Amino acid sequence: MDIKDARNEIDKIDGELTDLFVKRMKLSKEIAAYKKENNLPVFDKTRERDILNKACDRAGSELENYISILYMTLFDVSRSYQKQLIGHSTELTSEIDRALKETEEVFPARSVVACQGVEGAYSQYACDKLFSTPSIMYFNRFQGVFQAVESGLCRYGILPIENSTAGSVNEVYDLMRKHHFYIVRSIKLRIDHNLLVKKGMKLSDIKEIISHQQAIDQCSEFLKTLKDVKITVCENTAAAAKMVAESQRNDVAAISSRNCADLYGLSVLSDTVQNNDNNYTRFICISKKLEIYQGSDKISMMFSIAHKPGTLYNVISRFSALGLNLTKLESRPMPGKDFEFMFYFDLNANIKEPKVLKLIGEFDDEFDKFTFLGSYTEII
Repeated sequence: MDIKDARNEIDKIDGELTDLFVKRMKLSKEIAAYKKENNLPVFDKTRERDILNKACDRAGSELENYISILYMTLFDVSRSYQKQLIGHSTELTSEIDRALKETEEVFPARSVVACQGVEGAYSQYACDKLFSTPSIMYFNRFQGVFQAVESGLCRYGILPIENSTAGSVNEVYDLMRKHHFYIVRSIKLRIDHNLLVKKGMKLSDIKEIISHQQAIDQCSEFLKTLKDVKITVCENTAAAAKMVAESQRNDVAAISSRNCADLYGLSVLSDTVQNNDNNYTRFICISKKLEIYQGSDKISMMFSIAHKPGTLYNVISRFSALGLNLTKLESRPMPGKDFEFMFYFDLNANIKEPKVLKLIGEFDDEFDKFTFLGSYTEII
């Protein structure tokens, strides 16, 4: 058989597969009606496992993995179709519907906002770009920002989540798993690190440099050029500048912003000391209440899945099947649980699209540890 004959035969089989698929989905429709009438769950794990085992046995060892992928996809499609027919909704999808109806049309210009650090912190600059007249409360640690929002002390909180050079802010990702909140906005802020010192100091005078760990990572190439200089980590780049300004020593410097030099009366000894001039940090704005503003085109979520081959692929393939573009996938180990991870997803999607809302409802239904983090706009 030459390639033309083989392709003709494949075309014939594809037609038969399509007819059989349509027939299978019609039967799924009848099963959905029965499940609705008898108040039965859509997902039947035992039934799916039995079907899959029989299919794998029939296909043989050479094609076992491929037939498994095919049937897992069929199961996903069938469940999705049945849920749509039954009109299945979850507490989460109802909350999203409420947020879409009740959220104000315009993002507020003023509010009480929690930021980590002190005046001059990059979180403050992000806050000033998101709000025209914010009332800012500062907290020493990222956890304080989460707690301020969760307790209702502040309506919003600003947190750095990732940097284009140093990567994700792992502490924030770990705290995201522990606190209840929603992302309502995000912003990418250009970061320009400078070496700040007391007036009159030279580079050869410096014995210690203070800054936040992310800033230190982002300026690693510059720091390698310095000899016998101690690197000290503190909670914030603005706090580092303040510490240098208030120190009695004349041999200490800070990696911080140019604005902090003016704010704390320091001099810029070296400017733009980061590894990459194209250095951006992404900040998220969080709230206790789910708010979805007009024009929101980005969605974030997190969940854990079974530690089995193919489970992550099955999740990602569902995004692909709907034509949804994943822009970030981050995994973090779950403390105290061997080889279990929490996965964080960002995707470009409109929550108002029925297929998107339906997918989120399905995830909420299927995964024990699923969290919808929000639908929002990112400011660039």
